Amino acid sequence: MICAGFAHGLRMIGAVLSARRVRAVAVESYGAPQYQELLTEAGLRTPALPLDEGGTRTEDLALRGVGAVLLTPAHQYPTGGALRADRRAAAVDWARATGGLVLEDDYDGEFRYDRQPVGALQGLDPERVVYFGTTSKSLAPGLRLGWMVSPRSVAQEAVAAKGHVDWAPGALDQLTLAEFITSGEYDRHVRAMRLRYRRRRDELVAAIAEHAPGVRVSGIAAGLHAVVELPPGTERSVISSAASQGLAVEGLESFTHPSAAAPASDAGAGPDGEGAPARRGDALVVGYATPSDSAWSGALAALCGVLSRPEFGSKIHP
Repeated sequence: MICAGFAHGLRMIGAVLSARRVRAVAVESYGAPQYQELLTEAGLRTPALPLDEGGTRTEDLALRGVGAVLLTPAHQYPTGGALRADRRAAAVDWARATGGLVLEDDYDGEFRYDRQPVGALQGLDPERVVYFGTTSKSLAPGLRLGWMVSPRSVAQEAVAAKGHVDWAPGALDQLTLAEFITSGEYDRHVRAMRLRYRRRRDELVAAIAEHAPGVRVSGIAAGLHAVVELPPGTERSVISSAASQGLAVEGLESFTHPSAAAPASDAGAGPDGEGAPARRGDALVVGYATPSDSAWSGALAALCGVLSRPEFGSKIHP
């Protein structure tokens, strides 16, 4: 089903789940807050699953009392890791055993640098996984062009949820993309952009290593952003300093589920009675795809200048 981006598709699935009397959809403890809000607007609770080095702890799904789970398994947003194989299997096994659904957001699947492409969860069980794709990263978010591959058991309900008002992109945009794909030009475009973004990622990592060697950069094997880890207590001040230089970077705090925002010592009392995931450390989420070629070197220099300032340097440098 063609939809106007991931948010539109998620809104439709939220309506389907609500009509099925599902009461809650599990989400990752770090993610885009607007998507949690869309599920909440559909009348669904969004308990969070803990996240560690192996990715989201899908083995905890049975403890959450949910009817679906929203995951970014190929490249967790925004922390950047891939979901470990046993946890991918656990998510699908849970869905089979309970009749639940896995909502798979493959938001930047075209861009992998240091590892082989990670197969879609949807391939493990097409009847239990709803797969979402989009052109937002490969072409432009302004196109509002995406797609949803749903199980047969969900398809007609999704069509009904879409209703008579068609939010999908215009026919001309869809036909143009179809020609772009069938001609092979889309693949050529993605390959060229993958090389460009990999070069930018490498420049970002090298520049930070030179100017702020105490800073660790993670989540960089794929995608269009990096996580720049900061010393405790510096996230907000670094963001403020970056903004004064015209840099629009975000802190990891803004992607944190409310139940993961509490200190680790308070992590035993989640809002639904489950243990809440502990918050990770301070960090910046830095996108490196947006600046134009002419602005890129200046933006990178400004970021490194902020990270190496004396007021942060005493905390950042070993």
